[in-house]
Amino acid sequence: MDHARNLSRRNFLQGRTVPALGIRPPGMLNHVLDTCTGCAACVEACPTGIISLVHAFPALDFTVGECIFCGECAKACPEPVFSTDTPRRFAHAVAISASCFAKSGIACQSCLDACPEQAIHFRPRIGGPFLPELNEDACSGCGACIGVCPASAIGVSERARDDIHA
Repeated sequence: MDHARNLSRRNFLQGRTVPALGIRPPGMLNHVLDTCTGCAACVEACPTGIISLVHAFPALDFTVGECIFCGECAKACPEPVFSTDTPRRFAHAVAISASCFAKSGIACQSCLDACPEQAIHFRPRIGGPFLPELNEDACSGCGACIGVCPASAIGVSERARDDIHA
């Protein structure tokens, strides 16, 4: 979507633009994001403290915690930038990179213990620690595994889409 075309007069005059990157709180509507005033009501309402303002727009930081999909950010927002229903999963999933300790031969299962959806499992292997495997369908994208990873090996990734042309 071309956000420059939808930029409000107020935001234009204040020099604010919609950042291209960053993960928004669940239910935040991108097509009306330019109506966000940057009041930080969502930041204050977030019980896990993962919302911060980046260039005056709400963004999630999974390195400090997880999204519990409580909807408090949407309830606190005075502007119509959230959908009426809080989704229970993000459009993204997590991805485990090659820098994972288990993939490097060091036993670690921090992500397994942190995942509330039980989307991460460990497959046994001969001669080394168990290897992590992600069930993308079970992953809500909440980010619980990201901040606890001692190797910083977990990040956000687009979901694999088999039905992209369906």
